[in-house]
Amino acid sequence: MNPELQSMNEVRALAAGELSLKARLGYVALLLVSAAMAAVVISLWWTETALPLRTQLAFGALSLIGLSWMVLASWALRARRPLFARDRVIAGRMATAFTASFTVGAGIAALITGSAAAYGALATGIVMLFAAMFALQSARRAFLALAARRAQLAQELASR
Repeated sequence: MNPELQSMNEVRALAAGELSLKARLGYVALLLVSAAMAAVVISLWWTETALPLRTQLAFGALSLIGLSWMVLASWALRARRPLFARDRVIAGRMATAFTASFTVGAGIAALITGSAAAYGALATGIVMLFAAMFALQSARRAFLALAARRAQLAQELASR
């Protein structure tokens, strides 16, 4: 078989395929964990009426974070097709934004209270932020590589 034709058949099969089992299981796990987290935080928020304002704001932020992860997982599962690293870029952006928010909050708590626990949370936030930024950069590289490959294949198709 012609190698070019074989390559085109592989591309068509990949484009028509579904998410791999590993990806589907990962998104189902993300959906379940984020739903459980959001449910716990929201139930605590609703049942504990005497919480201080800053705790209510924190619960609201945590609820939004859990719900946004649920939306991402639901979108990926509904697509049922390979997302060609677009989902990874979105997840990396979300992780970076959420971790940056946590780190800023921990930094403010460390400045206000001066407690060792707050400084520990700040240090943890900084490490998590670097990990999230690394994941985002890795996802961007994968997306750009796939986009370059797609452009190359489109050019090959157009030249026929």
